[in-house]
Amino acid sequence: MSHAASNHETMTLKIFAWRQKNAQEKGRFEQYTAKNIIPEMSFLEMIDVLNEDLIAQGIDPIVFDNDCREGICGTCGMVVNGVPHGPEDLVTSCQLHMRRFKDGDSIYLEPWRAKAFPIIRDLVVDRTAMDKLIESGGYISAHTGGVPDGNAIPVSKPDADTGMDAAECIGCGACVAACPNGSAMLFVGAKVTHLASYPQGRIEAAQRVCDMTDTMVKLGFGNCSNHYECEAACPKGISVRFIAKLNREYIKAKICG
Repeated sequence: MSHAASNHETMTLKIFAWRQKNAQEKGRFEQYTAKNIIPEMSFLEMIDVLNEDLIAQGIDPIVFDNDCREGICGTCGMVVNGVPHGPEDLVTSCQLHMRRFKDGDSIYLEPWRAKAFPIIRDLVVDRTAMDKLIESGGYISAHTGGVPDGNAIPVSKPDADTGMDAAECIGCGACVAACPNGSAMLFVGAKVTHLASYPQGRIEAAQRVCDMTDTMVKLGFGNCSNHYECEAACPKGISVRFIAKLNREYIKAKICG
């Protein structure tokens, strides 16, 4: 792809969108034409324009998830030209702009592809499995007091930095969609690392890592085989070093209890 479109041009694009009514129906790509697309549009605004045209033609609009449209929540998860959230580094689909494409380009749109994420319709998948992972231990149940109490507990600068880096994970599921094994270990590794980096979270660290790992297996997520595609697709730049931290925490929990 090139950056050929100027601020004064409009583009016409070939859109190959995945259409599927539910998890049981066999899906397929259908070709549409997106007209009058300007470079300043976001990717979701481009789909909005296309959907208005489809509705005018009596065709069902392409169903997709979206919420904040500010790159914060990651709800807008979709695969654009084979890449979760699209070809731009460190952005969600809603922050991908059409200046990344040029007139006449073909764009392929697909839903997240993972066993743990059944397709609901078109580009929308059921990401309840991510919520179940959090429910299995991705929180602190101990009473941590008020803000003054938290600020009174010393945290080393390296631990604070590590915890904040891991806390950037927004749980969008791009890491799972990018992994050939459908692994959620980057997501779980970020949560385990985030909470284990602070005194309040260390109390339950051993139980947390065991519970979340067991749940990950039960929900059908695969294992990590060091492809690093998860890190490459993550819109927040979560590092695979958190997977190594997850493994260390798990081994430590099993040996030391």
